[in-house]
Amino acid sequence: MSTTDNTASASPELEATKTPAQPKRTNSIDMLHGPLLGKLIIFAVPLALSSIISQLFNSADAVVAGRFINSGALAAVGGVAPVISLLIGLFVGLSVGANVAIAIRIGHGRMDLVKNAVQTTAVLTLVCGALLTVVGMLITGPILDAIGMPAEATEEAAWYLRIYFAGSVFFLAYNFGSAVLRAKGDTRRPLYALAAAMLLNVVLNVIAVTVFNAGVIGIAIATDISNALSAAIVIRMLLHEEDAFRLEPRHLAVDRKALKMILYIGLPSGLQSMVFSFSNVIIQAAINSFGADSTAGSAATMNYEYYTYFFVSAFSQAAVTFIGQNFAAGNLKRCDSIVRICMAAAVLSALTLSAIFVGLGNISLGAFTTEAGALGYGTIRMWHVELLECMTSTYEVTAGAMRGMGWSVLPTIVVIVGSCLLRIAFIFWVFPSMNDYTSLMNIYPITWIVTGTTMIALFFFARHRAYAGVRQAQAQAAKHHKIAEI
Repeated sequence: MSTTDNTASASPELEATKTPAQPKRTNSIDMLHGPLLGKLIIFAVPLALSSIISQLFNSADAVVAGRFINSGALAAVGGVAPVISLLIGLFVGLSVGANVAIAIRIGHGRMDLVKNAVQTTAVLTLVCGALLTVVGMLITGPILDAIGMPAEATEEAAWYLRIYFAGSVFFLAYNFGSAVLRAKGDTRRPLYALAAAMLLNVVLNVIAVTVFNAGVIGIAIATDISNALSAAIVIRMLLHEEDAFRLEPRHLAVDRKALKMILYIGLPSGLQSMVFSFSNVIIQAAINSFGADSTAGSAATMNYEYYTYFFVSAFSQAAVTFIGQNFAAGNLKRCDSIVRICMAAAVLSALTLSAIFVGLGNISLGAFTTEAGALGYGTIRMWHVELLECMTSTYEVTAGAMRGMGWSVLPTIVVIVGSCLLRIAFIFWVFPSMNDYTSLMNIYPITWIVTGTTMIALFFFARHRAYAGVRQAQAQAAKHHKIAEI
């Protein structure tokens, strides 16, 4: 009997026992169809955790500096956080542009254009990394003088900044690579890469300080090595990604249309981040004027503000990506649902975390410092800033929604005026007559109210204009289709 006959005579019972083919596992999220709440949470929570772990790099540096060295080292590491945010803000904003550019191409179903955008993003990463290293190294000294870093912390702060910026290309490679993966809904694997790097950072920090007695310099070197690990993991993911999203080093090239969109969305977002950080640098200078205790206490509390804000930012990024795809596909009702869910989730998560951190009080702050003076300043900031962090949702989520629809300049202007220029005006014209730390902290909720109210109003304006354009295009397409049928 032939092999063919054996196959043909197989019993139906035997056939039924065969294991069915397993669907191919994917790291993408279908953002265009199905229930939204679960998908938005699956997207946003790993992104928030990634941001928290990223902040833990700075937190770990601050904890080791404050607990194993002294408050001067804590002031050096924690006090330069606004400076780092100022210089990397523009380039991280560009990664938002890459995310939107790729998401819109997915919404249009143009996977060939997705490939071009990925390769363009890779080239942009290399250019931005080199530029950030050079600029950061050159302006470290002048910017530390400008913010009035306490004398006892200036030298260590300078070393920390210069070493950090020497390895900034690793930080940017991770962020740009993650933006590519995030555009298709993959926020889980970048989280794993960052978690591994954070654990390495903690171990290296302790070894650098306790074994080699390398101080702040050792902490900075440990941070660069850890950033290199997260970058290497994400790059490896992209090298083995499915075709449209695969990084191909031999075929790196700049696609002009992709670059134009990345810059159109990313530059305003980056400029907003830079100006926002600049205003924080001005505020940091005012904080520093109260001495090393205020610098250390404020730095300790800021870590918890960052953790809370990262959930707000995560749902803002979810709005950017989900709306980017659905707006491109013409799913306008789905876009409205995305905004509502993201706003509610951002407010609820921020309120919950703020209540926990403020409720713990000195237990939270004690992770960073045990000195009474620093704890006092940290507690004031807890009650006047951290407790109200949920207010940032009003402008972050609406701004994310506008960027997803291709409106990037308008939200940038709102944030620059409401949360930046207003803060700077307060520092120069109001604060000198008060010279009070509590009054200084109140500038945060005041500017959040102004910025949030304005952003919500302008979101509805942008929504009306953007939706009208989509409906008009849909009507014209339907008309042409009807004529073609006739």
